[in-house]
Amino acid sequence: MIERADVWGEALGLAVWGLDEAGPYSATPYAGTSWHLQLHPKAYPHEYIRHGTAKRLTLFHPATGRVRVKGVTRTTNPVLHGWLKQELSAIVAALPEPSPRLDPSANRAFWASWCQGLGIQATLPAELPPLRMLLILDNLAGHKTPALVEWLLSQGILPLYTPLGGSWLNMTESIHRIIKSRALDGASPAGPQDIITWLEATARGWNAQPTPFVWAGKRQQRRQRAYARRHPVGGSAAVTKRPIRFRFKPTVPERLCA
Repeated sequence: MIERADVWGEALGLAVWGLDEAGPYSATPYAGTSWHLQLHPKAYPHEYIRHGTAKRLTLFHPATGRVRVKGVTRTTNPVLHGWLKQELSAIVAALPEPSPRLDPSANRAFWASWCQGLGIQATLPAELPPLRMLLILDNLAGHKTPALVEWLLSQGILPLYTPLGGSWLNMTESIHRIIKSRALDGASPAGPQDIITWLEATARGWNAQPTPFVWAGKRQQRRQRAYARRHPVGGSAAVTKRPIRFRFKPTVPERLCA
């Protein structure tokens, strides 16, 4: 069902987003590559004090590549649900109205076609709004609280939970690695607020020129390898049609080393 959502969801007029939490990120030096004069590599402190940790809440839209990130120190249900409702309300409000509008019976059948195997068909309310969004998220207990599920359904959002050991089905896993590496690799944060600031700033920089992700599961990737040049993105089954990372070769007079 998640693969169907990634392949056909947007074509059917449904916004397909992914939700995930990442961390904890500790306030310690992070190894990473950086440019320095030859024979003068960056030195990391050998003594440091752990000044706490930070976590990251992420909403990701693979079709456009845009990401919504919130740095926090805790990911309890009140923190996660409050932020999630605020962000999803803004996203749904910006979506175009479904056209044509389905009659109630056809609308319920459309919902039911996406609920097969999810075990939540019995919880569908009697009056259903038009289905606007598919939200892919993992199967943590906090994501399945009745109050949150009822709110999502009332907004026209259907949650699709990845199975145990199936986090690679959520393309948000890939954007996690990109933002983390760009924000923290080679850095020495002094505290959780530094980590939060850098993660959110990196997300804003990514949104300035986002890269759309394309669903290409393992089998599909093997089939297309012979005739399509694609770039796999670590963490999930996502690929992009242009590379995320570039390798630069320094000129001889200004030779640098990482």
